[in-house]
Amino acid sequence: MTMNKALTIAGSDSSGGAGIQADLKTFQELGVYGMTALTTIVTMDPDNSWSHNVFPQEVSTVEQQLKTIVKGVGVQALKTGMLGSVEIIELAAKTIEEYGLKNVVVDPVMVCKGEDEALHPETTVSLRDVLVPKATVVTPNLFEASQLSGLGPIKTVDKMKEAAVKIFDLGAEYVLIKGGSKLEHEKAIDLLYDGKTFEILESERIETTFTHGAGCTYSAAIAAELAKGSDVKQAIYTAKEFITEAIRHSFALNQYVGPTNHGAYRRNKEKITN
Repeated sequence: MTMNKALTIAGSDSSGGAGIQADLKTFQELGVYGMTALTTIVTMDPDNSWSHNVFPQEVSTVEQQLKTIVKGVGVQALKTGMLGSVEIIELAAKTIEEYGLKNVVVDPVMVCKGEDEALHPETTVSLRDVLVPKATVVTPNLFEASQLSGLGPIKTVDKMKEAAVKIFDLGAEYVLIKGGSKLEHEKAIDLLYDGKTFEILESERIETTFTHGAGCTYSAAIAAELAKGSDVKQAIYTAKEFITEAIRHSFALNQYVGPTNHGAYRRNKEKITN
């Protein structure tokens, strides 16, 4: 049996809830063989209110990882997460171009959970100008969409639509803006735009603060489904179900953070089947 393969180019979350750890768990749950090109290592300080420290990897190290995976093995889909520097963003874009990689999901990570400003403003510009144009699907949250579109805070569906048009014009084939529970709406709302039509994806609003890794997990689920041959919209629908169940069954990891539950979607499917 040939296993479908996906690549994540992203950072390591030492607590296990986000980054490449979340991506690999999601790939595994959806039946896809996952590989990683590690761009940064993120640690959290339990002696300082779980403050984040970010340790970027050398560009040459990331490049050798990508060569191992893309040239040495091959992938059906890839996603990007925290890239950490302009040089690594440019390397990711160059790799996509050089190897003609398809099914590219760009999660334009700009902050660590709990932070409220871009880690490095120059990476936002590089994401916008260099990597987003390579995306099959780009998956910004509300903050990231505001940065990529230049529109400022986004709090309504109409503003999401305005941002989606501007981000689509950067070159992505599909734009999925993740409103989730942070949008001023009674449902958890995401907006999908393909350059012609807007589609609202609704799910129940789950009141929880245990959403660490939700964005990584959502985009990884899209990449996994694309790797298996789903079309873009079906991949997004499945990913929406996956992240909804993951958030529904999220849990406290410690007094600071609670991750989504990556096994919840599969267990729910097994329950329905049985």
